[in-house]
Amino acid sequence: MKILRQIPAKNYSYTLLPSFVLIIVLSSSSISATPSLSPSDQGTEKHATSPEQDKSHVHEVHCSRERSRAAWKVIEEYLMPFVEREKYELPRQCRLHPSNDIFRDQEEHKIHFDLNEWRCGYCKKSFRAEKFLDQHFDNRHSNLLDTVHSKCLADVCGALHCDLVMEFKSKKTKCNPAAAARNRHLCEGLADKCFPANESPSATRLHELFLRQFCDAHTCSGGRKPFSKGGKKHTNRFYFAASVLTLMLLPLFYLIVYLYQKEMKRGTQELKRIAKVGRKAKPS
Repeated sequence: MKILRQIPAKNYSYTLLPSFVLIIVLSSSSISATPSLSPSDQGTEKHATSPEQDKSHVHEVHCSRERSRAAWKVIEEYLMPFVEREKYELPRQCRLHPSNDIFRDQEEHKIHFDLNEWRCGYCKKSFRAEKFLDQHFDNRHSNLLDTVHSKCLADVCGALHCDLVMEFKSKKTKCNPAAAARNRHLCEGLADKCFPANESPSATRLHELFLRQFCDAHTCSGGRKPFSKGGKKHTNRFYFAASVLTLMLLPLFYLIVYLYQKEMKRGTQELKRIAKVGRKAKPS
């Protein structure tokens, strides 16, 4: 009887042991899966967002802001002066129209106060350099980009010779005839879309100018250079500073000359007086 009583008790302990071990394993795994947050981490989680969370809200735009800026600079410098002279309005379907530049609104909301101070026109935050303001636009205001109607202006950089106006020019490479032909085709397409030759006399003149200004240079055989018709005239800063300095110093120069002549005249009069006093009377 004692043996029969001990056997059930022994079997009972063996039956409970696996269940107890399983409970311990499950509880320890649930504890390790729960991250421990310090007070500072908890506050950050409540009141701020991490960079990863910010990036999750960023609208991905596959367009180079730098090359788009270079393309717009070419348009402003070497095309718009002629368009304004002709009093011509670019059609909406023209890729060079300001409303077709996806970054145009953001670029117009840049406030450049000083060499090392750029300010966001949306939220008034300040930055030390333009590149930091660009990053701010990408991280905080990308939702303001019109990704539906606007297009990437950098796509026409090849036709507009953007590399010539970019700050960091790449090293000169051997001319590629296929790339030159492709850029020329794109350039002529822009001329047809933006300045239809038979639309008006102004459009015809601008069509020819666009071909000479941009398209003719897309060749590996030399010939015309880009922007051969010139562009916006800029006032030379050195000339301007020299002119201002001259205007400031001119009155001082005349004052010095006047005082010098006055001193010379006074000295001459004193010499004449001394000469009269020292002159001997002639014998009669």
